[in-house]
Amino acid sequence: MKNIFSNLKGDLFGGITAGIVALPLALAFGVQSGLGAAAGLYGAIFIGMLAAIFGGTASQISGPTAPMTVISTVLVAEIVRMNNGELDKALPTILFVFLLAGIFQVLLGILKVGSYIKYIPYPVVSGFMTGIGVIILITQIFPTFGYNPTLDSQLLAKYKPLAEESLLNKILADEASEGILVIEDFEETIARASNISEAEVLKESKTLISTETGGVVGSIKYASNALRNINWLEFLLTLGTVFIIYGFKRITKLIPSTLVALVVITGLVQILGWNALTIADKSPIPSGFPLPKLSIFYGVDLGLVMPYIVTAITLAGLGAIDSLLTSVVADNITKTKHNSNRELVGQGIGNSIAALFGGIPGAGATIRTVVNIQSGGKTRLSGVVHGLLLLMVLLILGPIASKIPLSVLAGILITVGIGVMDYRGLKALGKMPKSDAIVIIVVLLLTVFLDLITAVAVGLILASIIFMKKMSDVTARQSSIKTLGNIPREDIWKDEIDFPNNLKEEVYIKHIDGPLFFGYTADFSILAQQIPETATHVVIRMDKVPYMDQSGLYAFEESILQLQQKNIEVLLVGVQEQPLFRLQTINLVPTRIPAHLLFETFADSLGYIKAYVKNIH
Repeated sequence: MKNIFSNLKGDLFGGITAGIVALPLALAFGVQSGLGAAAGLYGAIFIGMLAAIFGGTASQISGPTAPMTVISTVLVAEIVRMNNGELDKALPTILFVFLLAGIFQVLLGILKVGSYIKYIPYPVVSGFMTGIGVIILITQIFPTFGYNPTLDSQLLAKYKPLAEESLLNKILADEASEGILVIEDFEETIARASNISEAEVLKESKTLISTETGGVVGSIKYASNALRNINWLEFLLTLGTVFIIYGFKRITKLIPSTLVALVVITGLVQILGWNALTIADKSPIPSGFPLPKLSIFYGVDLGLVMPYIVTAITLAGLGAIDSLLTSVVADNITKTKHNSNRELVGQGIGNSIAALFGGIPGAGATIRTVVNIQSGGKTRLSGVVHGLLLLMVLLILGPIASKIPLSVLAGILITVGIGVMDYRGLKALGKMPKSDAIVIIVVLLLTVFLDLITAVAVGLILASIIFMKKMSDVTARQSSIKTLGNIPREDIWKDEIDFPNNLKEEVYIKHIDGPLFFGYTADFSILAQQIPETATHVVIRMDKVPYMDQSGLYAFEESILQLQQKNIEVLLVGVQEQPLFRLQTINLVPTRIPAHLLFETFADSLGYIKAYVKNIH
């Protein structure tokens, strides 16, 4: 307990600041999911607190994230459609799938799968994250223009005949299940059809329209309808939200700009009495502590759940990737080391309990975690404080939060979509190998237009095939090279035996024995931490590095920058053609490492070391 309260002031301030940042995002992700703003808030509260308590990253802030919400949105829409557009009827099944996702995540942690997340190559992650951003942006077309397709009179007229056909098919299916012979007793069919009311036809029309216009394809297909039926007030409120979020950051970053936008735009709408759609019009936020949804246990048909087992596994896997990537970011800032498998167990517990209370699933959130750390948060207490703050908002300010315009949440989601995309990878598309670029583009397109699990699976398969082909080519080219025997990688190499004894404290030699690729980046990234404080120079032996992929390139760059921040001079020895070309594409050579610090042989570098390195220890 003493350790938990060792940084009380910092954790309180960090948790409160992270909670303020999380509030508008939780509300926006809740609305985006289709379950309502309250579901986003419930997810942020329970995942935030429980993942902090049971997880493996002390400073991590967890809650609904963009990738997890995108998958949840698709799941919710599909199950609601299967239940004739009735959310209340579909809710037990939806939450049961979320519960399964949490349980699967706990199992991933118990089975120690967290240790293998590092093997997902950079191009797959890049294409996936950019695809998530594109999905969010496209699906905000309707809210931005203030367009509700289920209220479009032209679409309603178009889908009325289809709705009547759908209702008639249901009557025929019911009669068949009851053993009624339709042709022989067609009067019964006519009698049942005559009892269909206009309200039922309208409801069915709206269900069909929601299905047709939902998702990325529907948003693109009916974007022209949204433009023709634009609501200028909603459009301007969305633009105003985006403008404030980006503009206020230029003034100060002490106050989260998303919160400023939310308060300012909501205040204007209320004070001026503008007729804008609010959270209350879609799904008001109830006040009071949320009650467990016990129907998750008795109101679920397991047969209907089976088709969504893969979706639950997808949520578990994506949540694991999302969380552990954030854990790595937290480690780099705090100079600590997270426990990958414990983190998955904590995230799984958080997602499971959140599902029991009607919350959407989430994961470790990078921006909120960074804000927490920069504001002083260091221990698990900061994550708990973040969750408690959101709980207080729910208990005290629920009715007020229900007055937030939906256009404000659309504006927030637009900035989230823009921010989540991997611009580093997009900018490097022209410079990176065509194979890596192809993987990024394929994963991006599959993510946007097909589904996320297929995108990641295809990306991993492509990356693996490409990597195996390149390694095969490298082996073929080096088949005539004399083997060095069974010399351990970090032991002294033959040409290092005569290294000056008086400089062994100042010079550290790092051997890289093999390709620097995505499977090795995690180990290589700790290079800067391995260097003793006495070192003034580091010699990186790259004689045996025939190939460097994009993940390895960025890991190498990060390590060099960390070493140079410690005023350690880096010498490269034996850099082969392909790695040298990759280093030059990002100007690491010669901008960060000048040409005079590149040596063909270790003997060449030894001459420089003897001439310029001083014995100070």
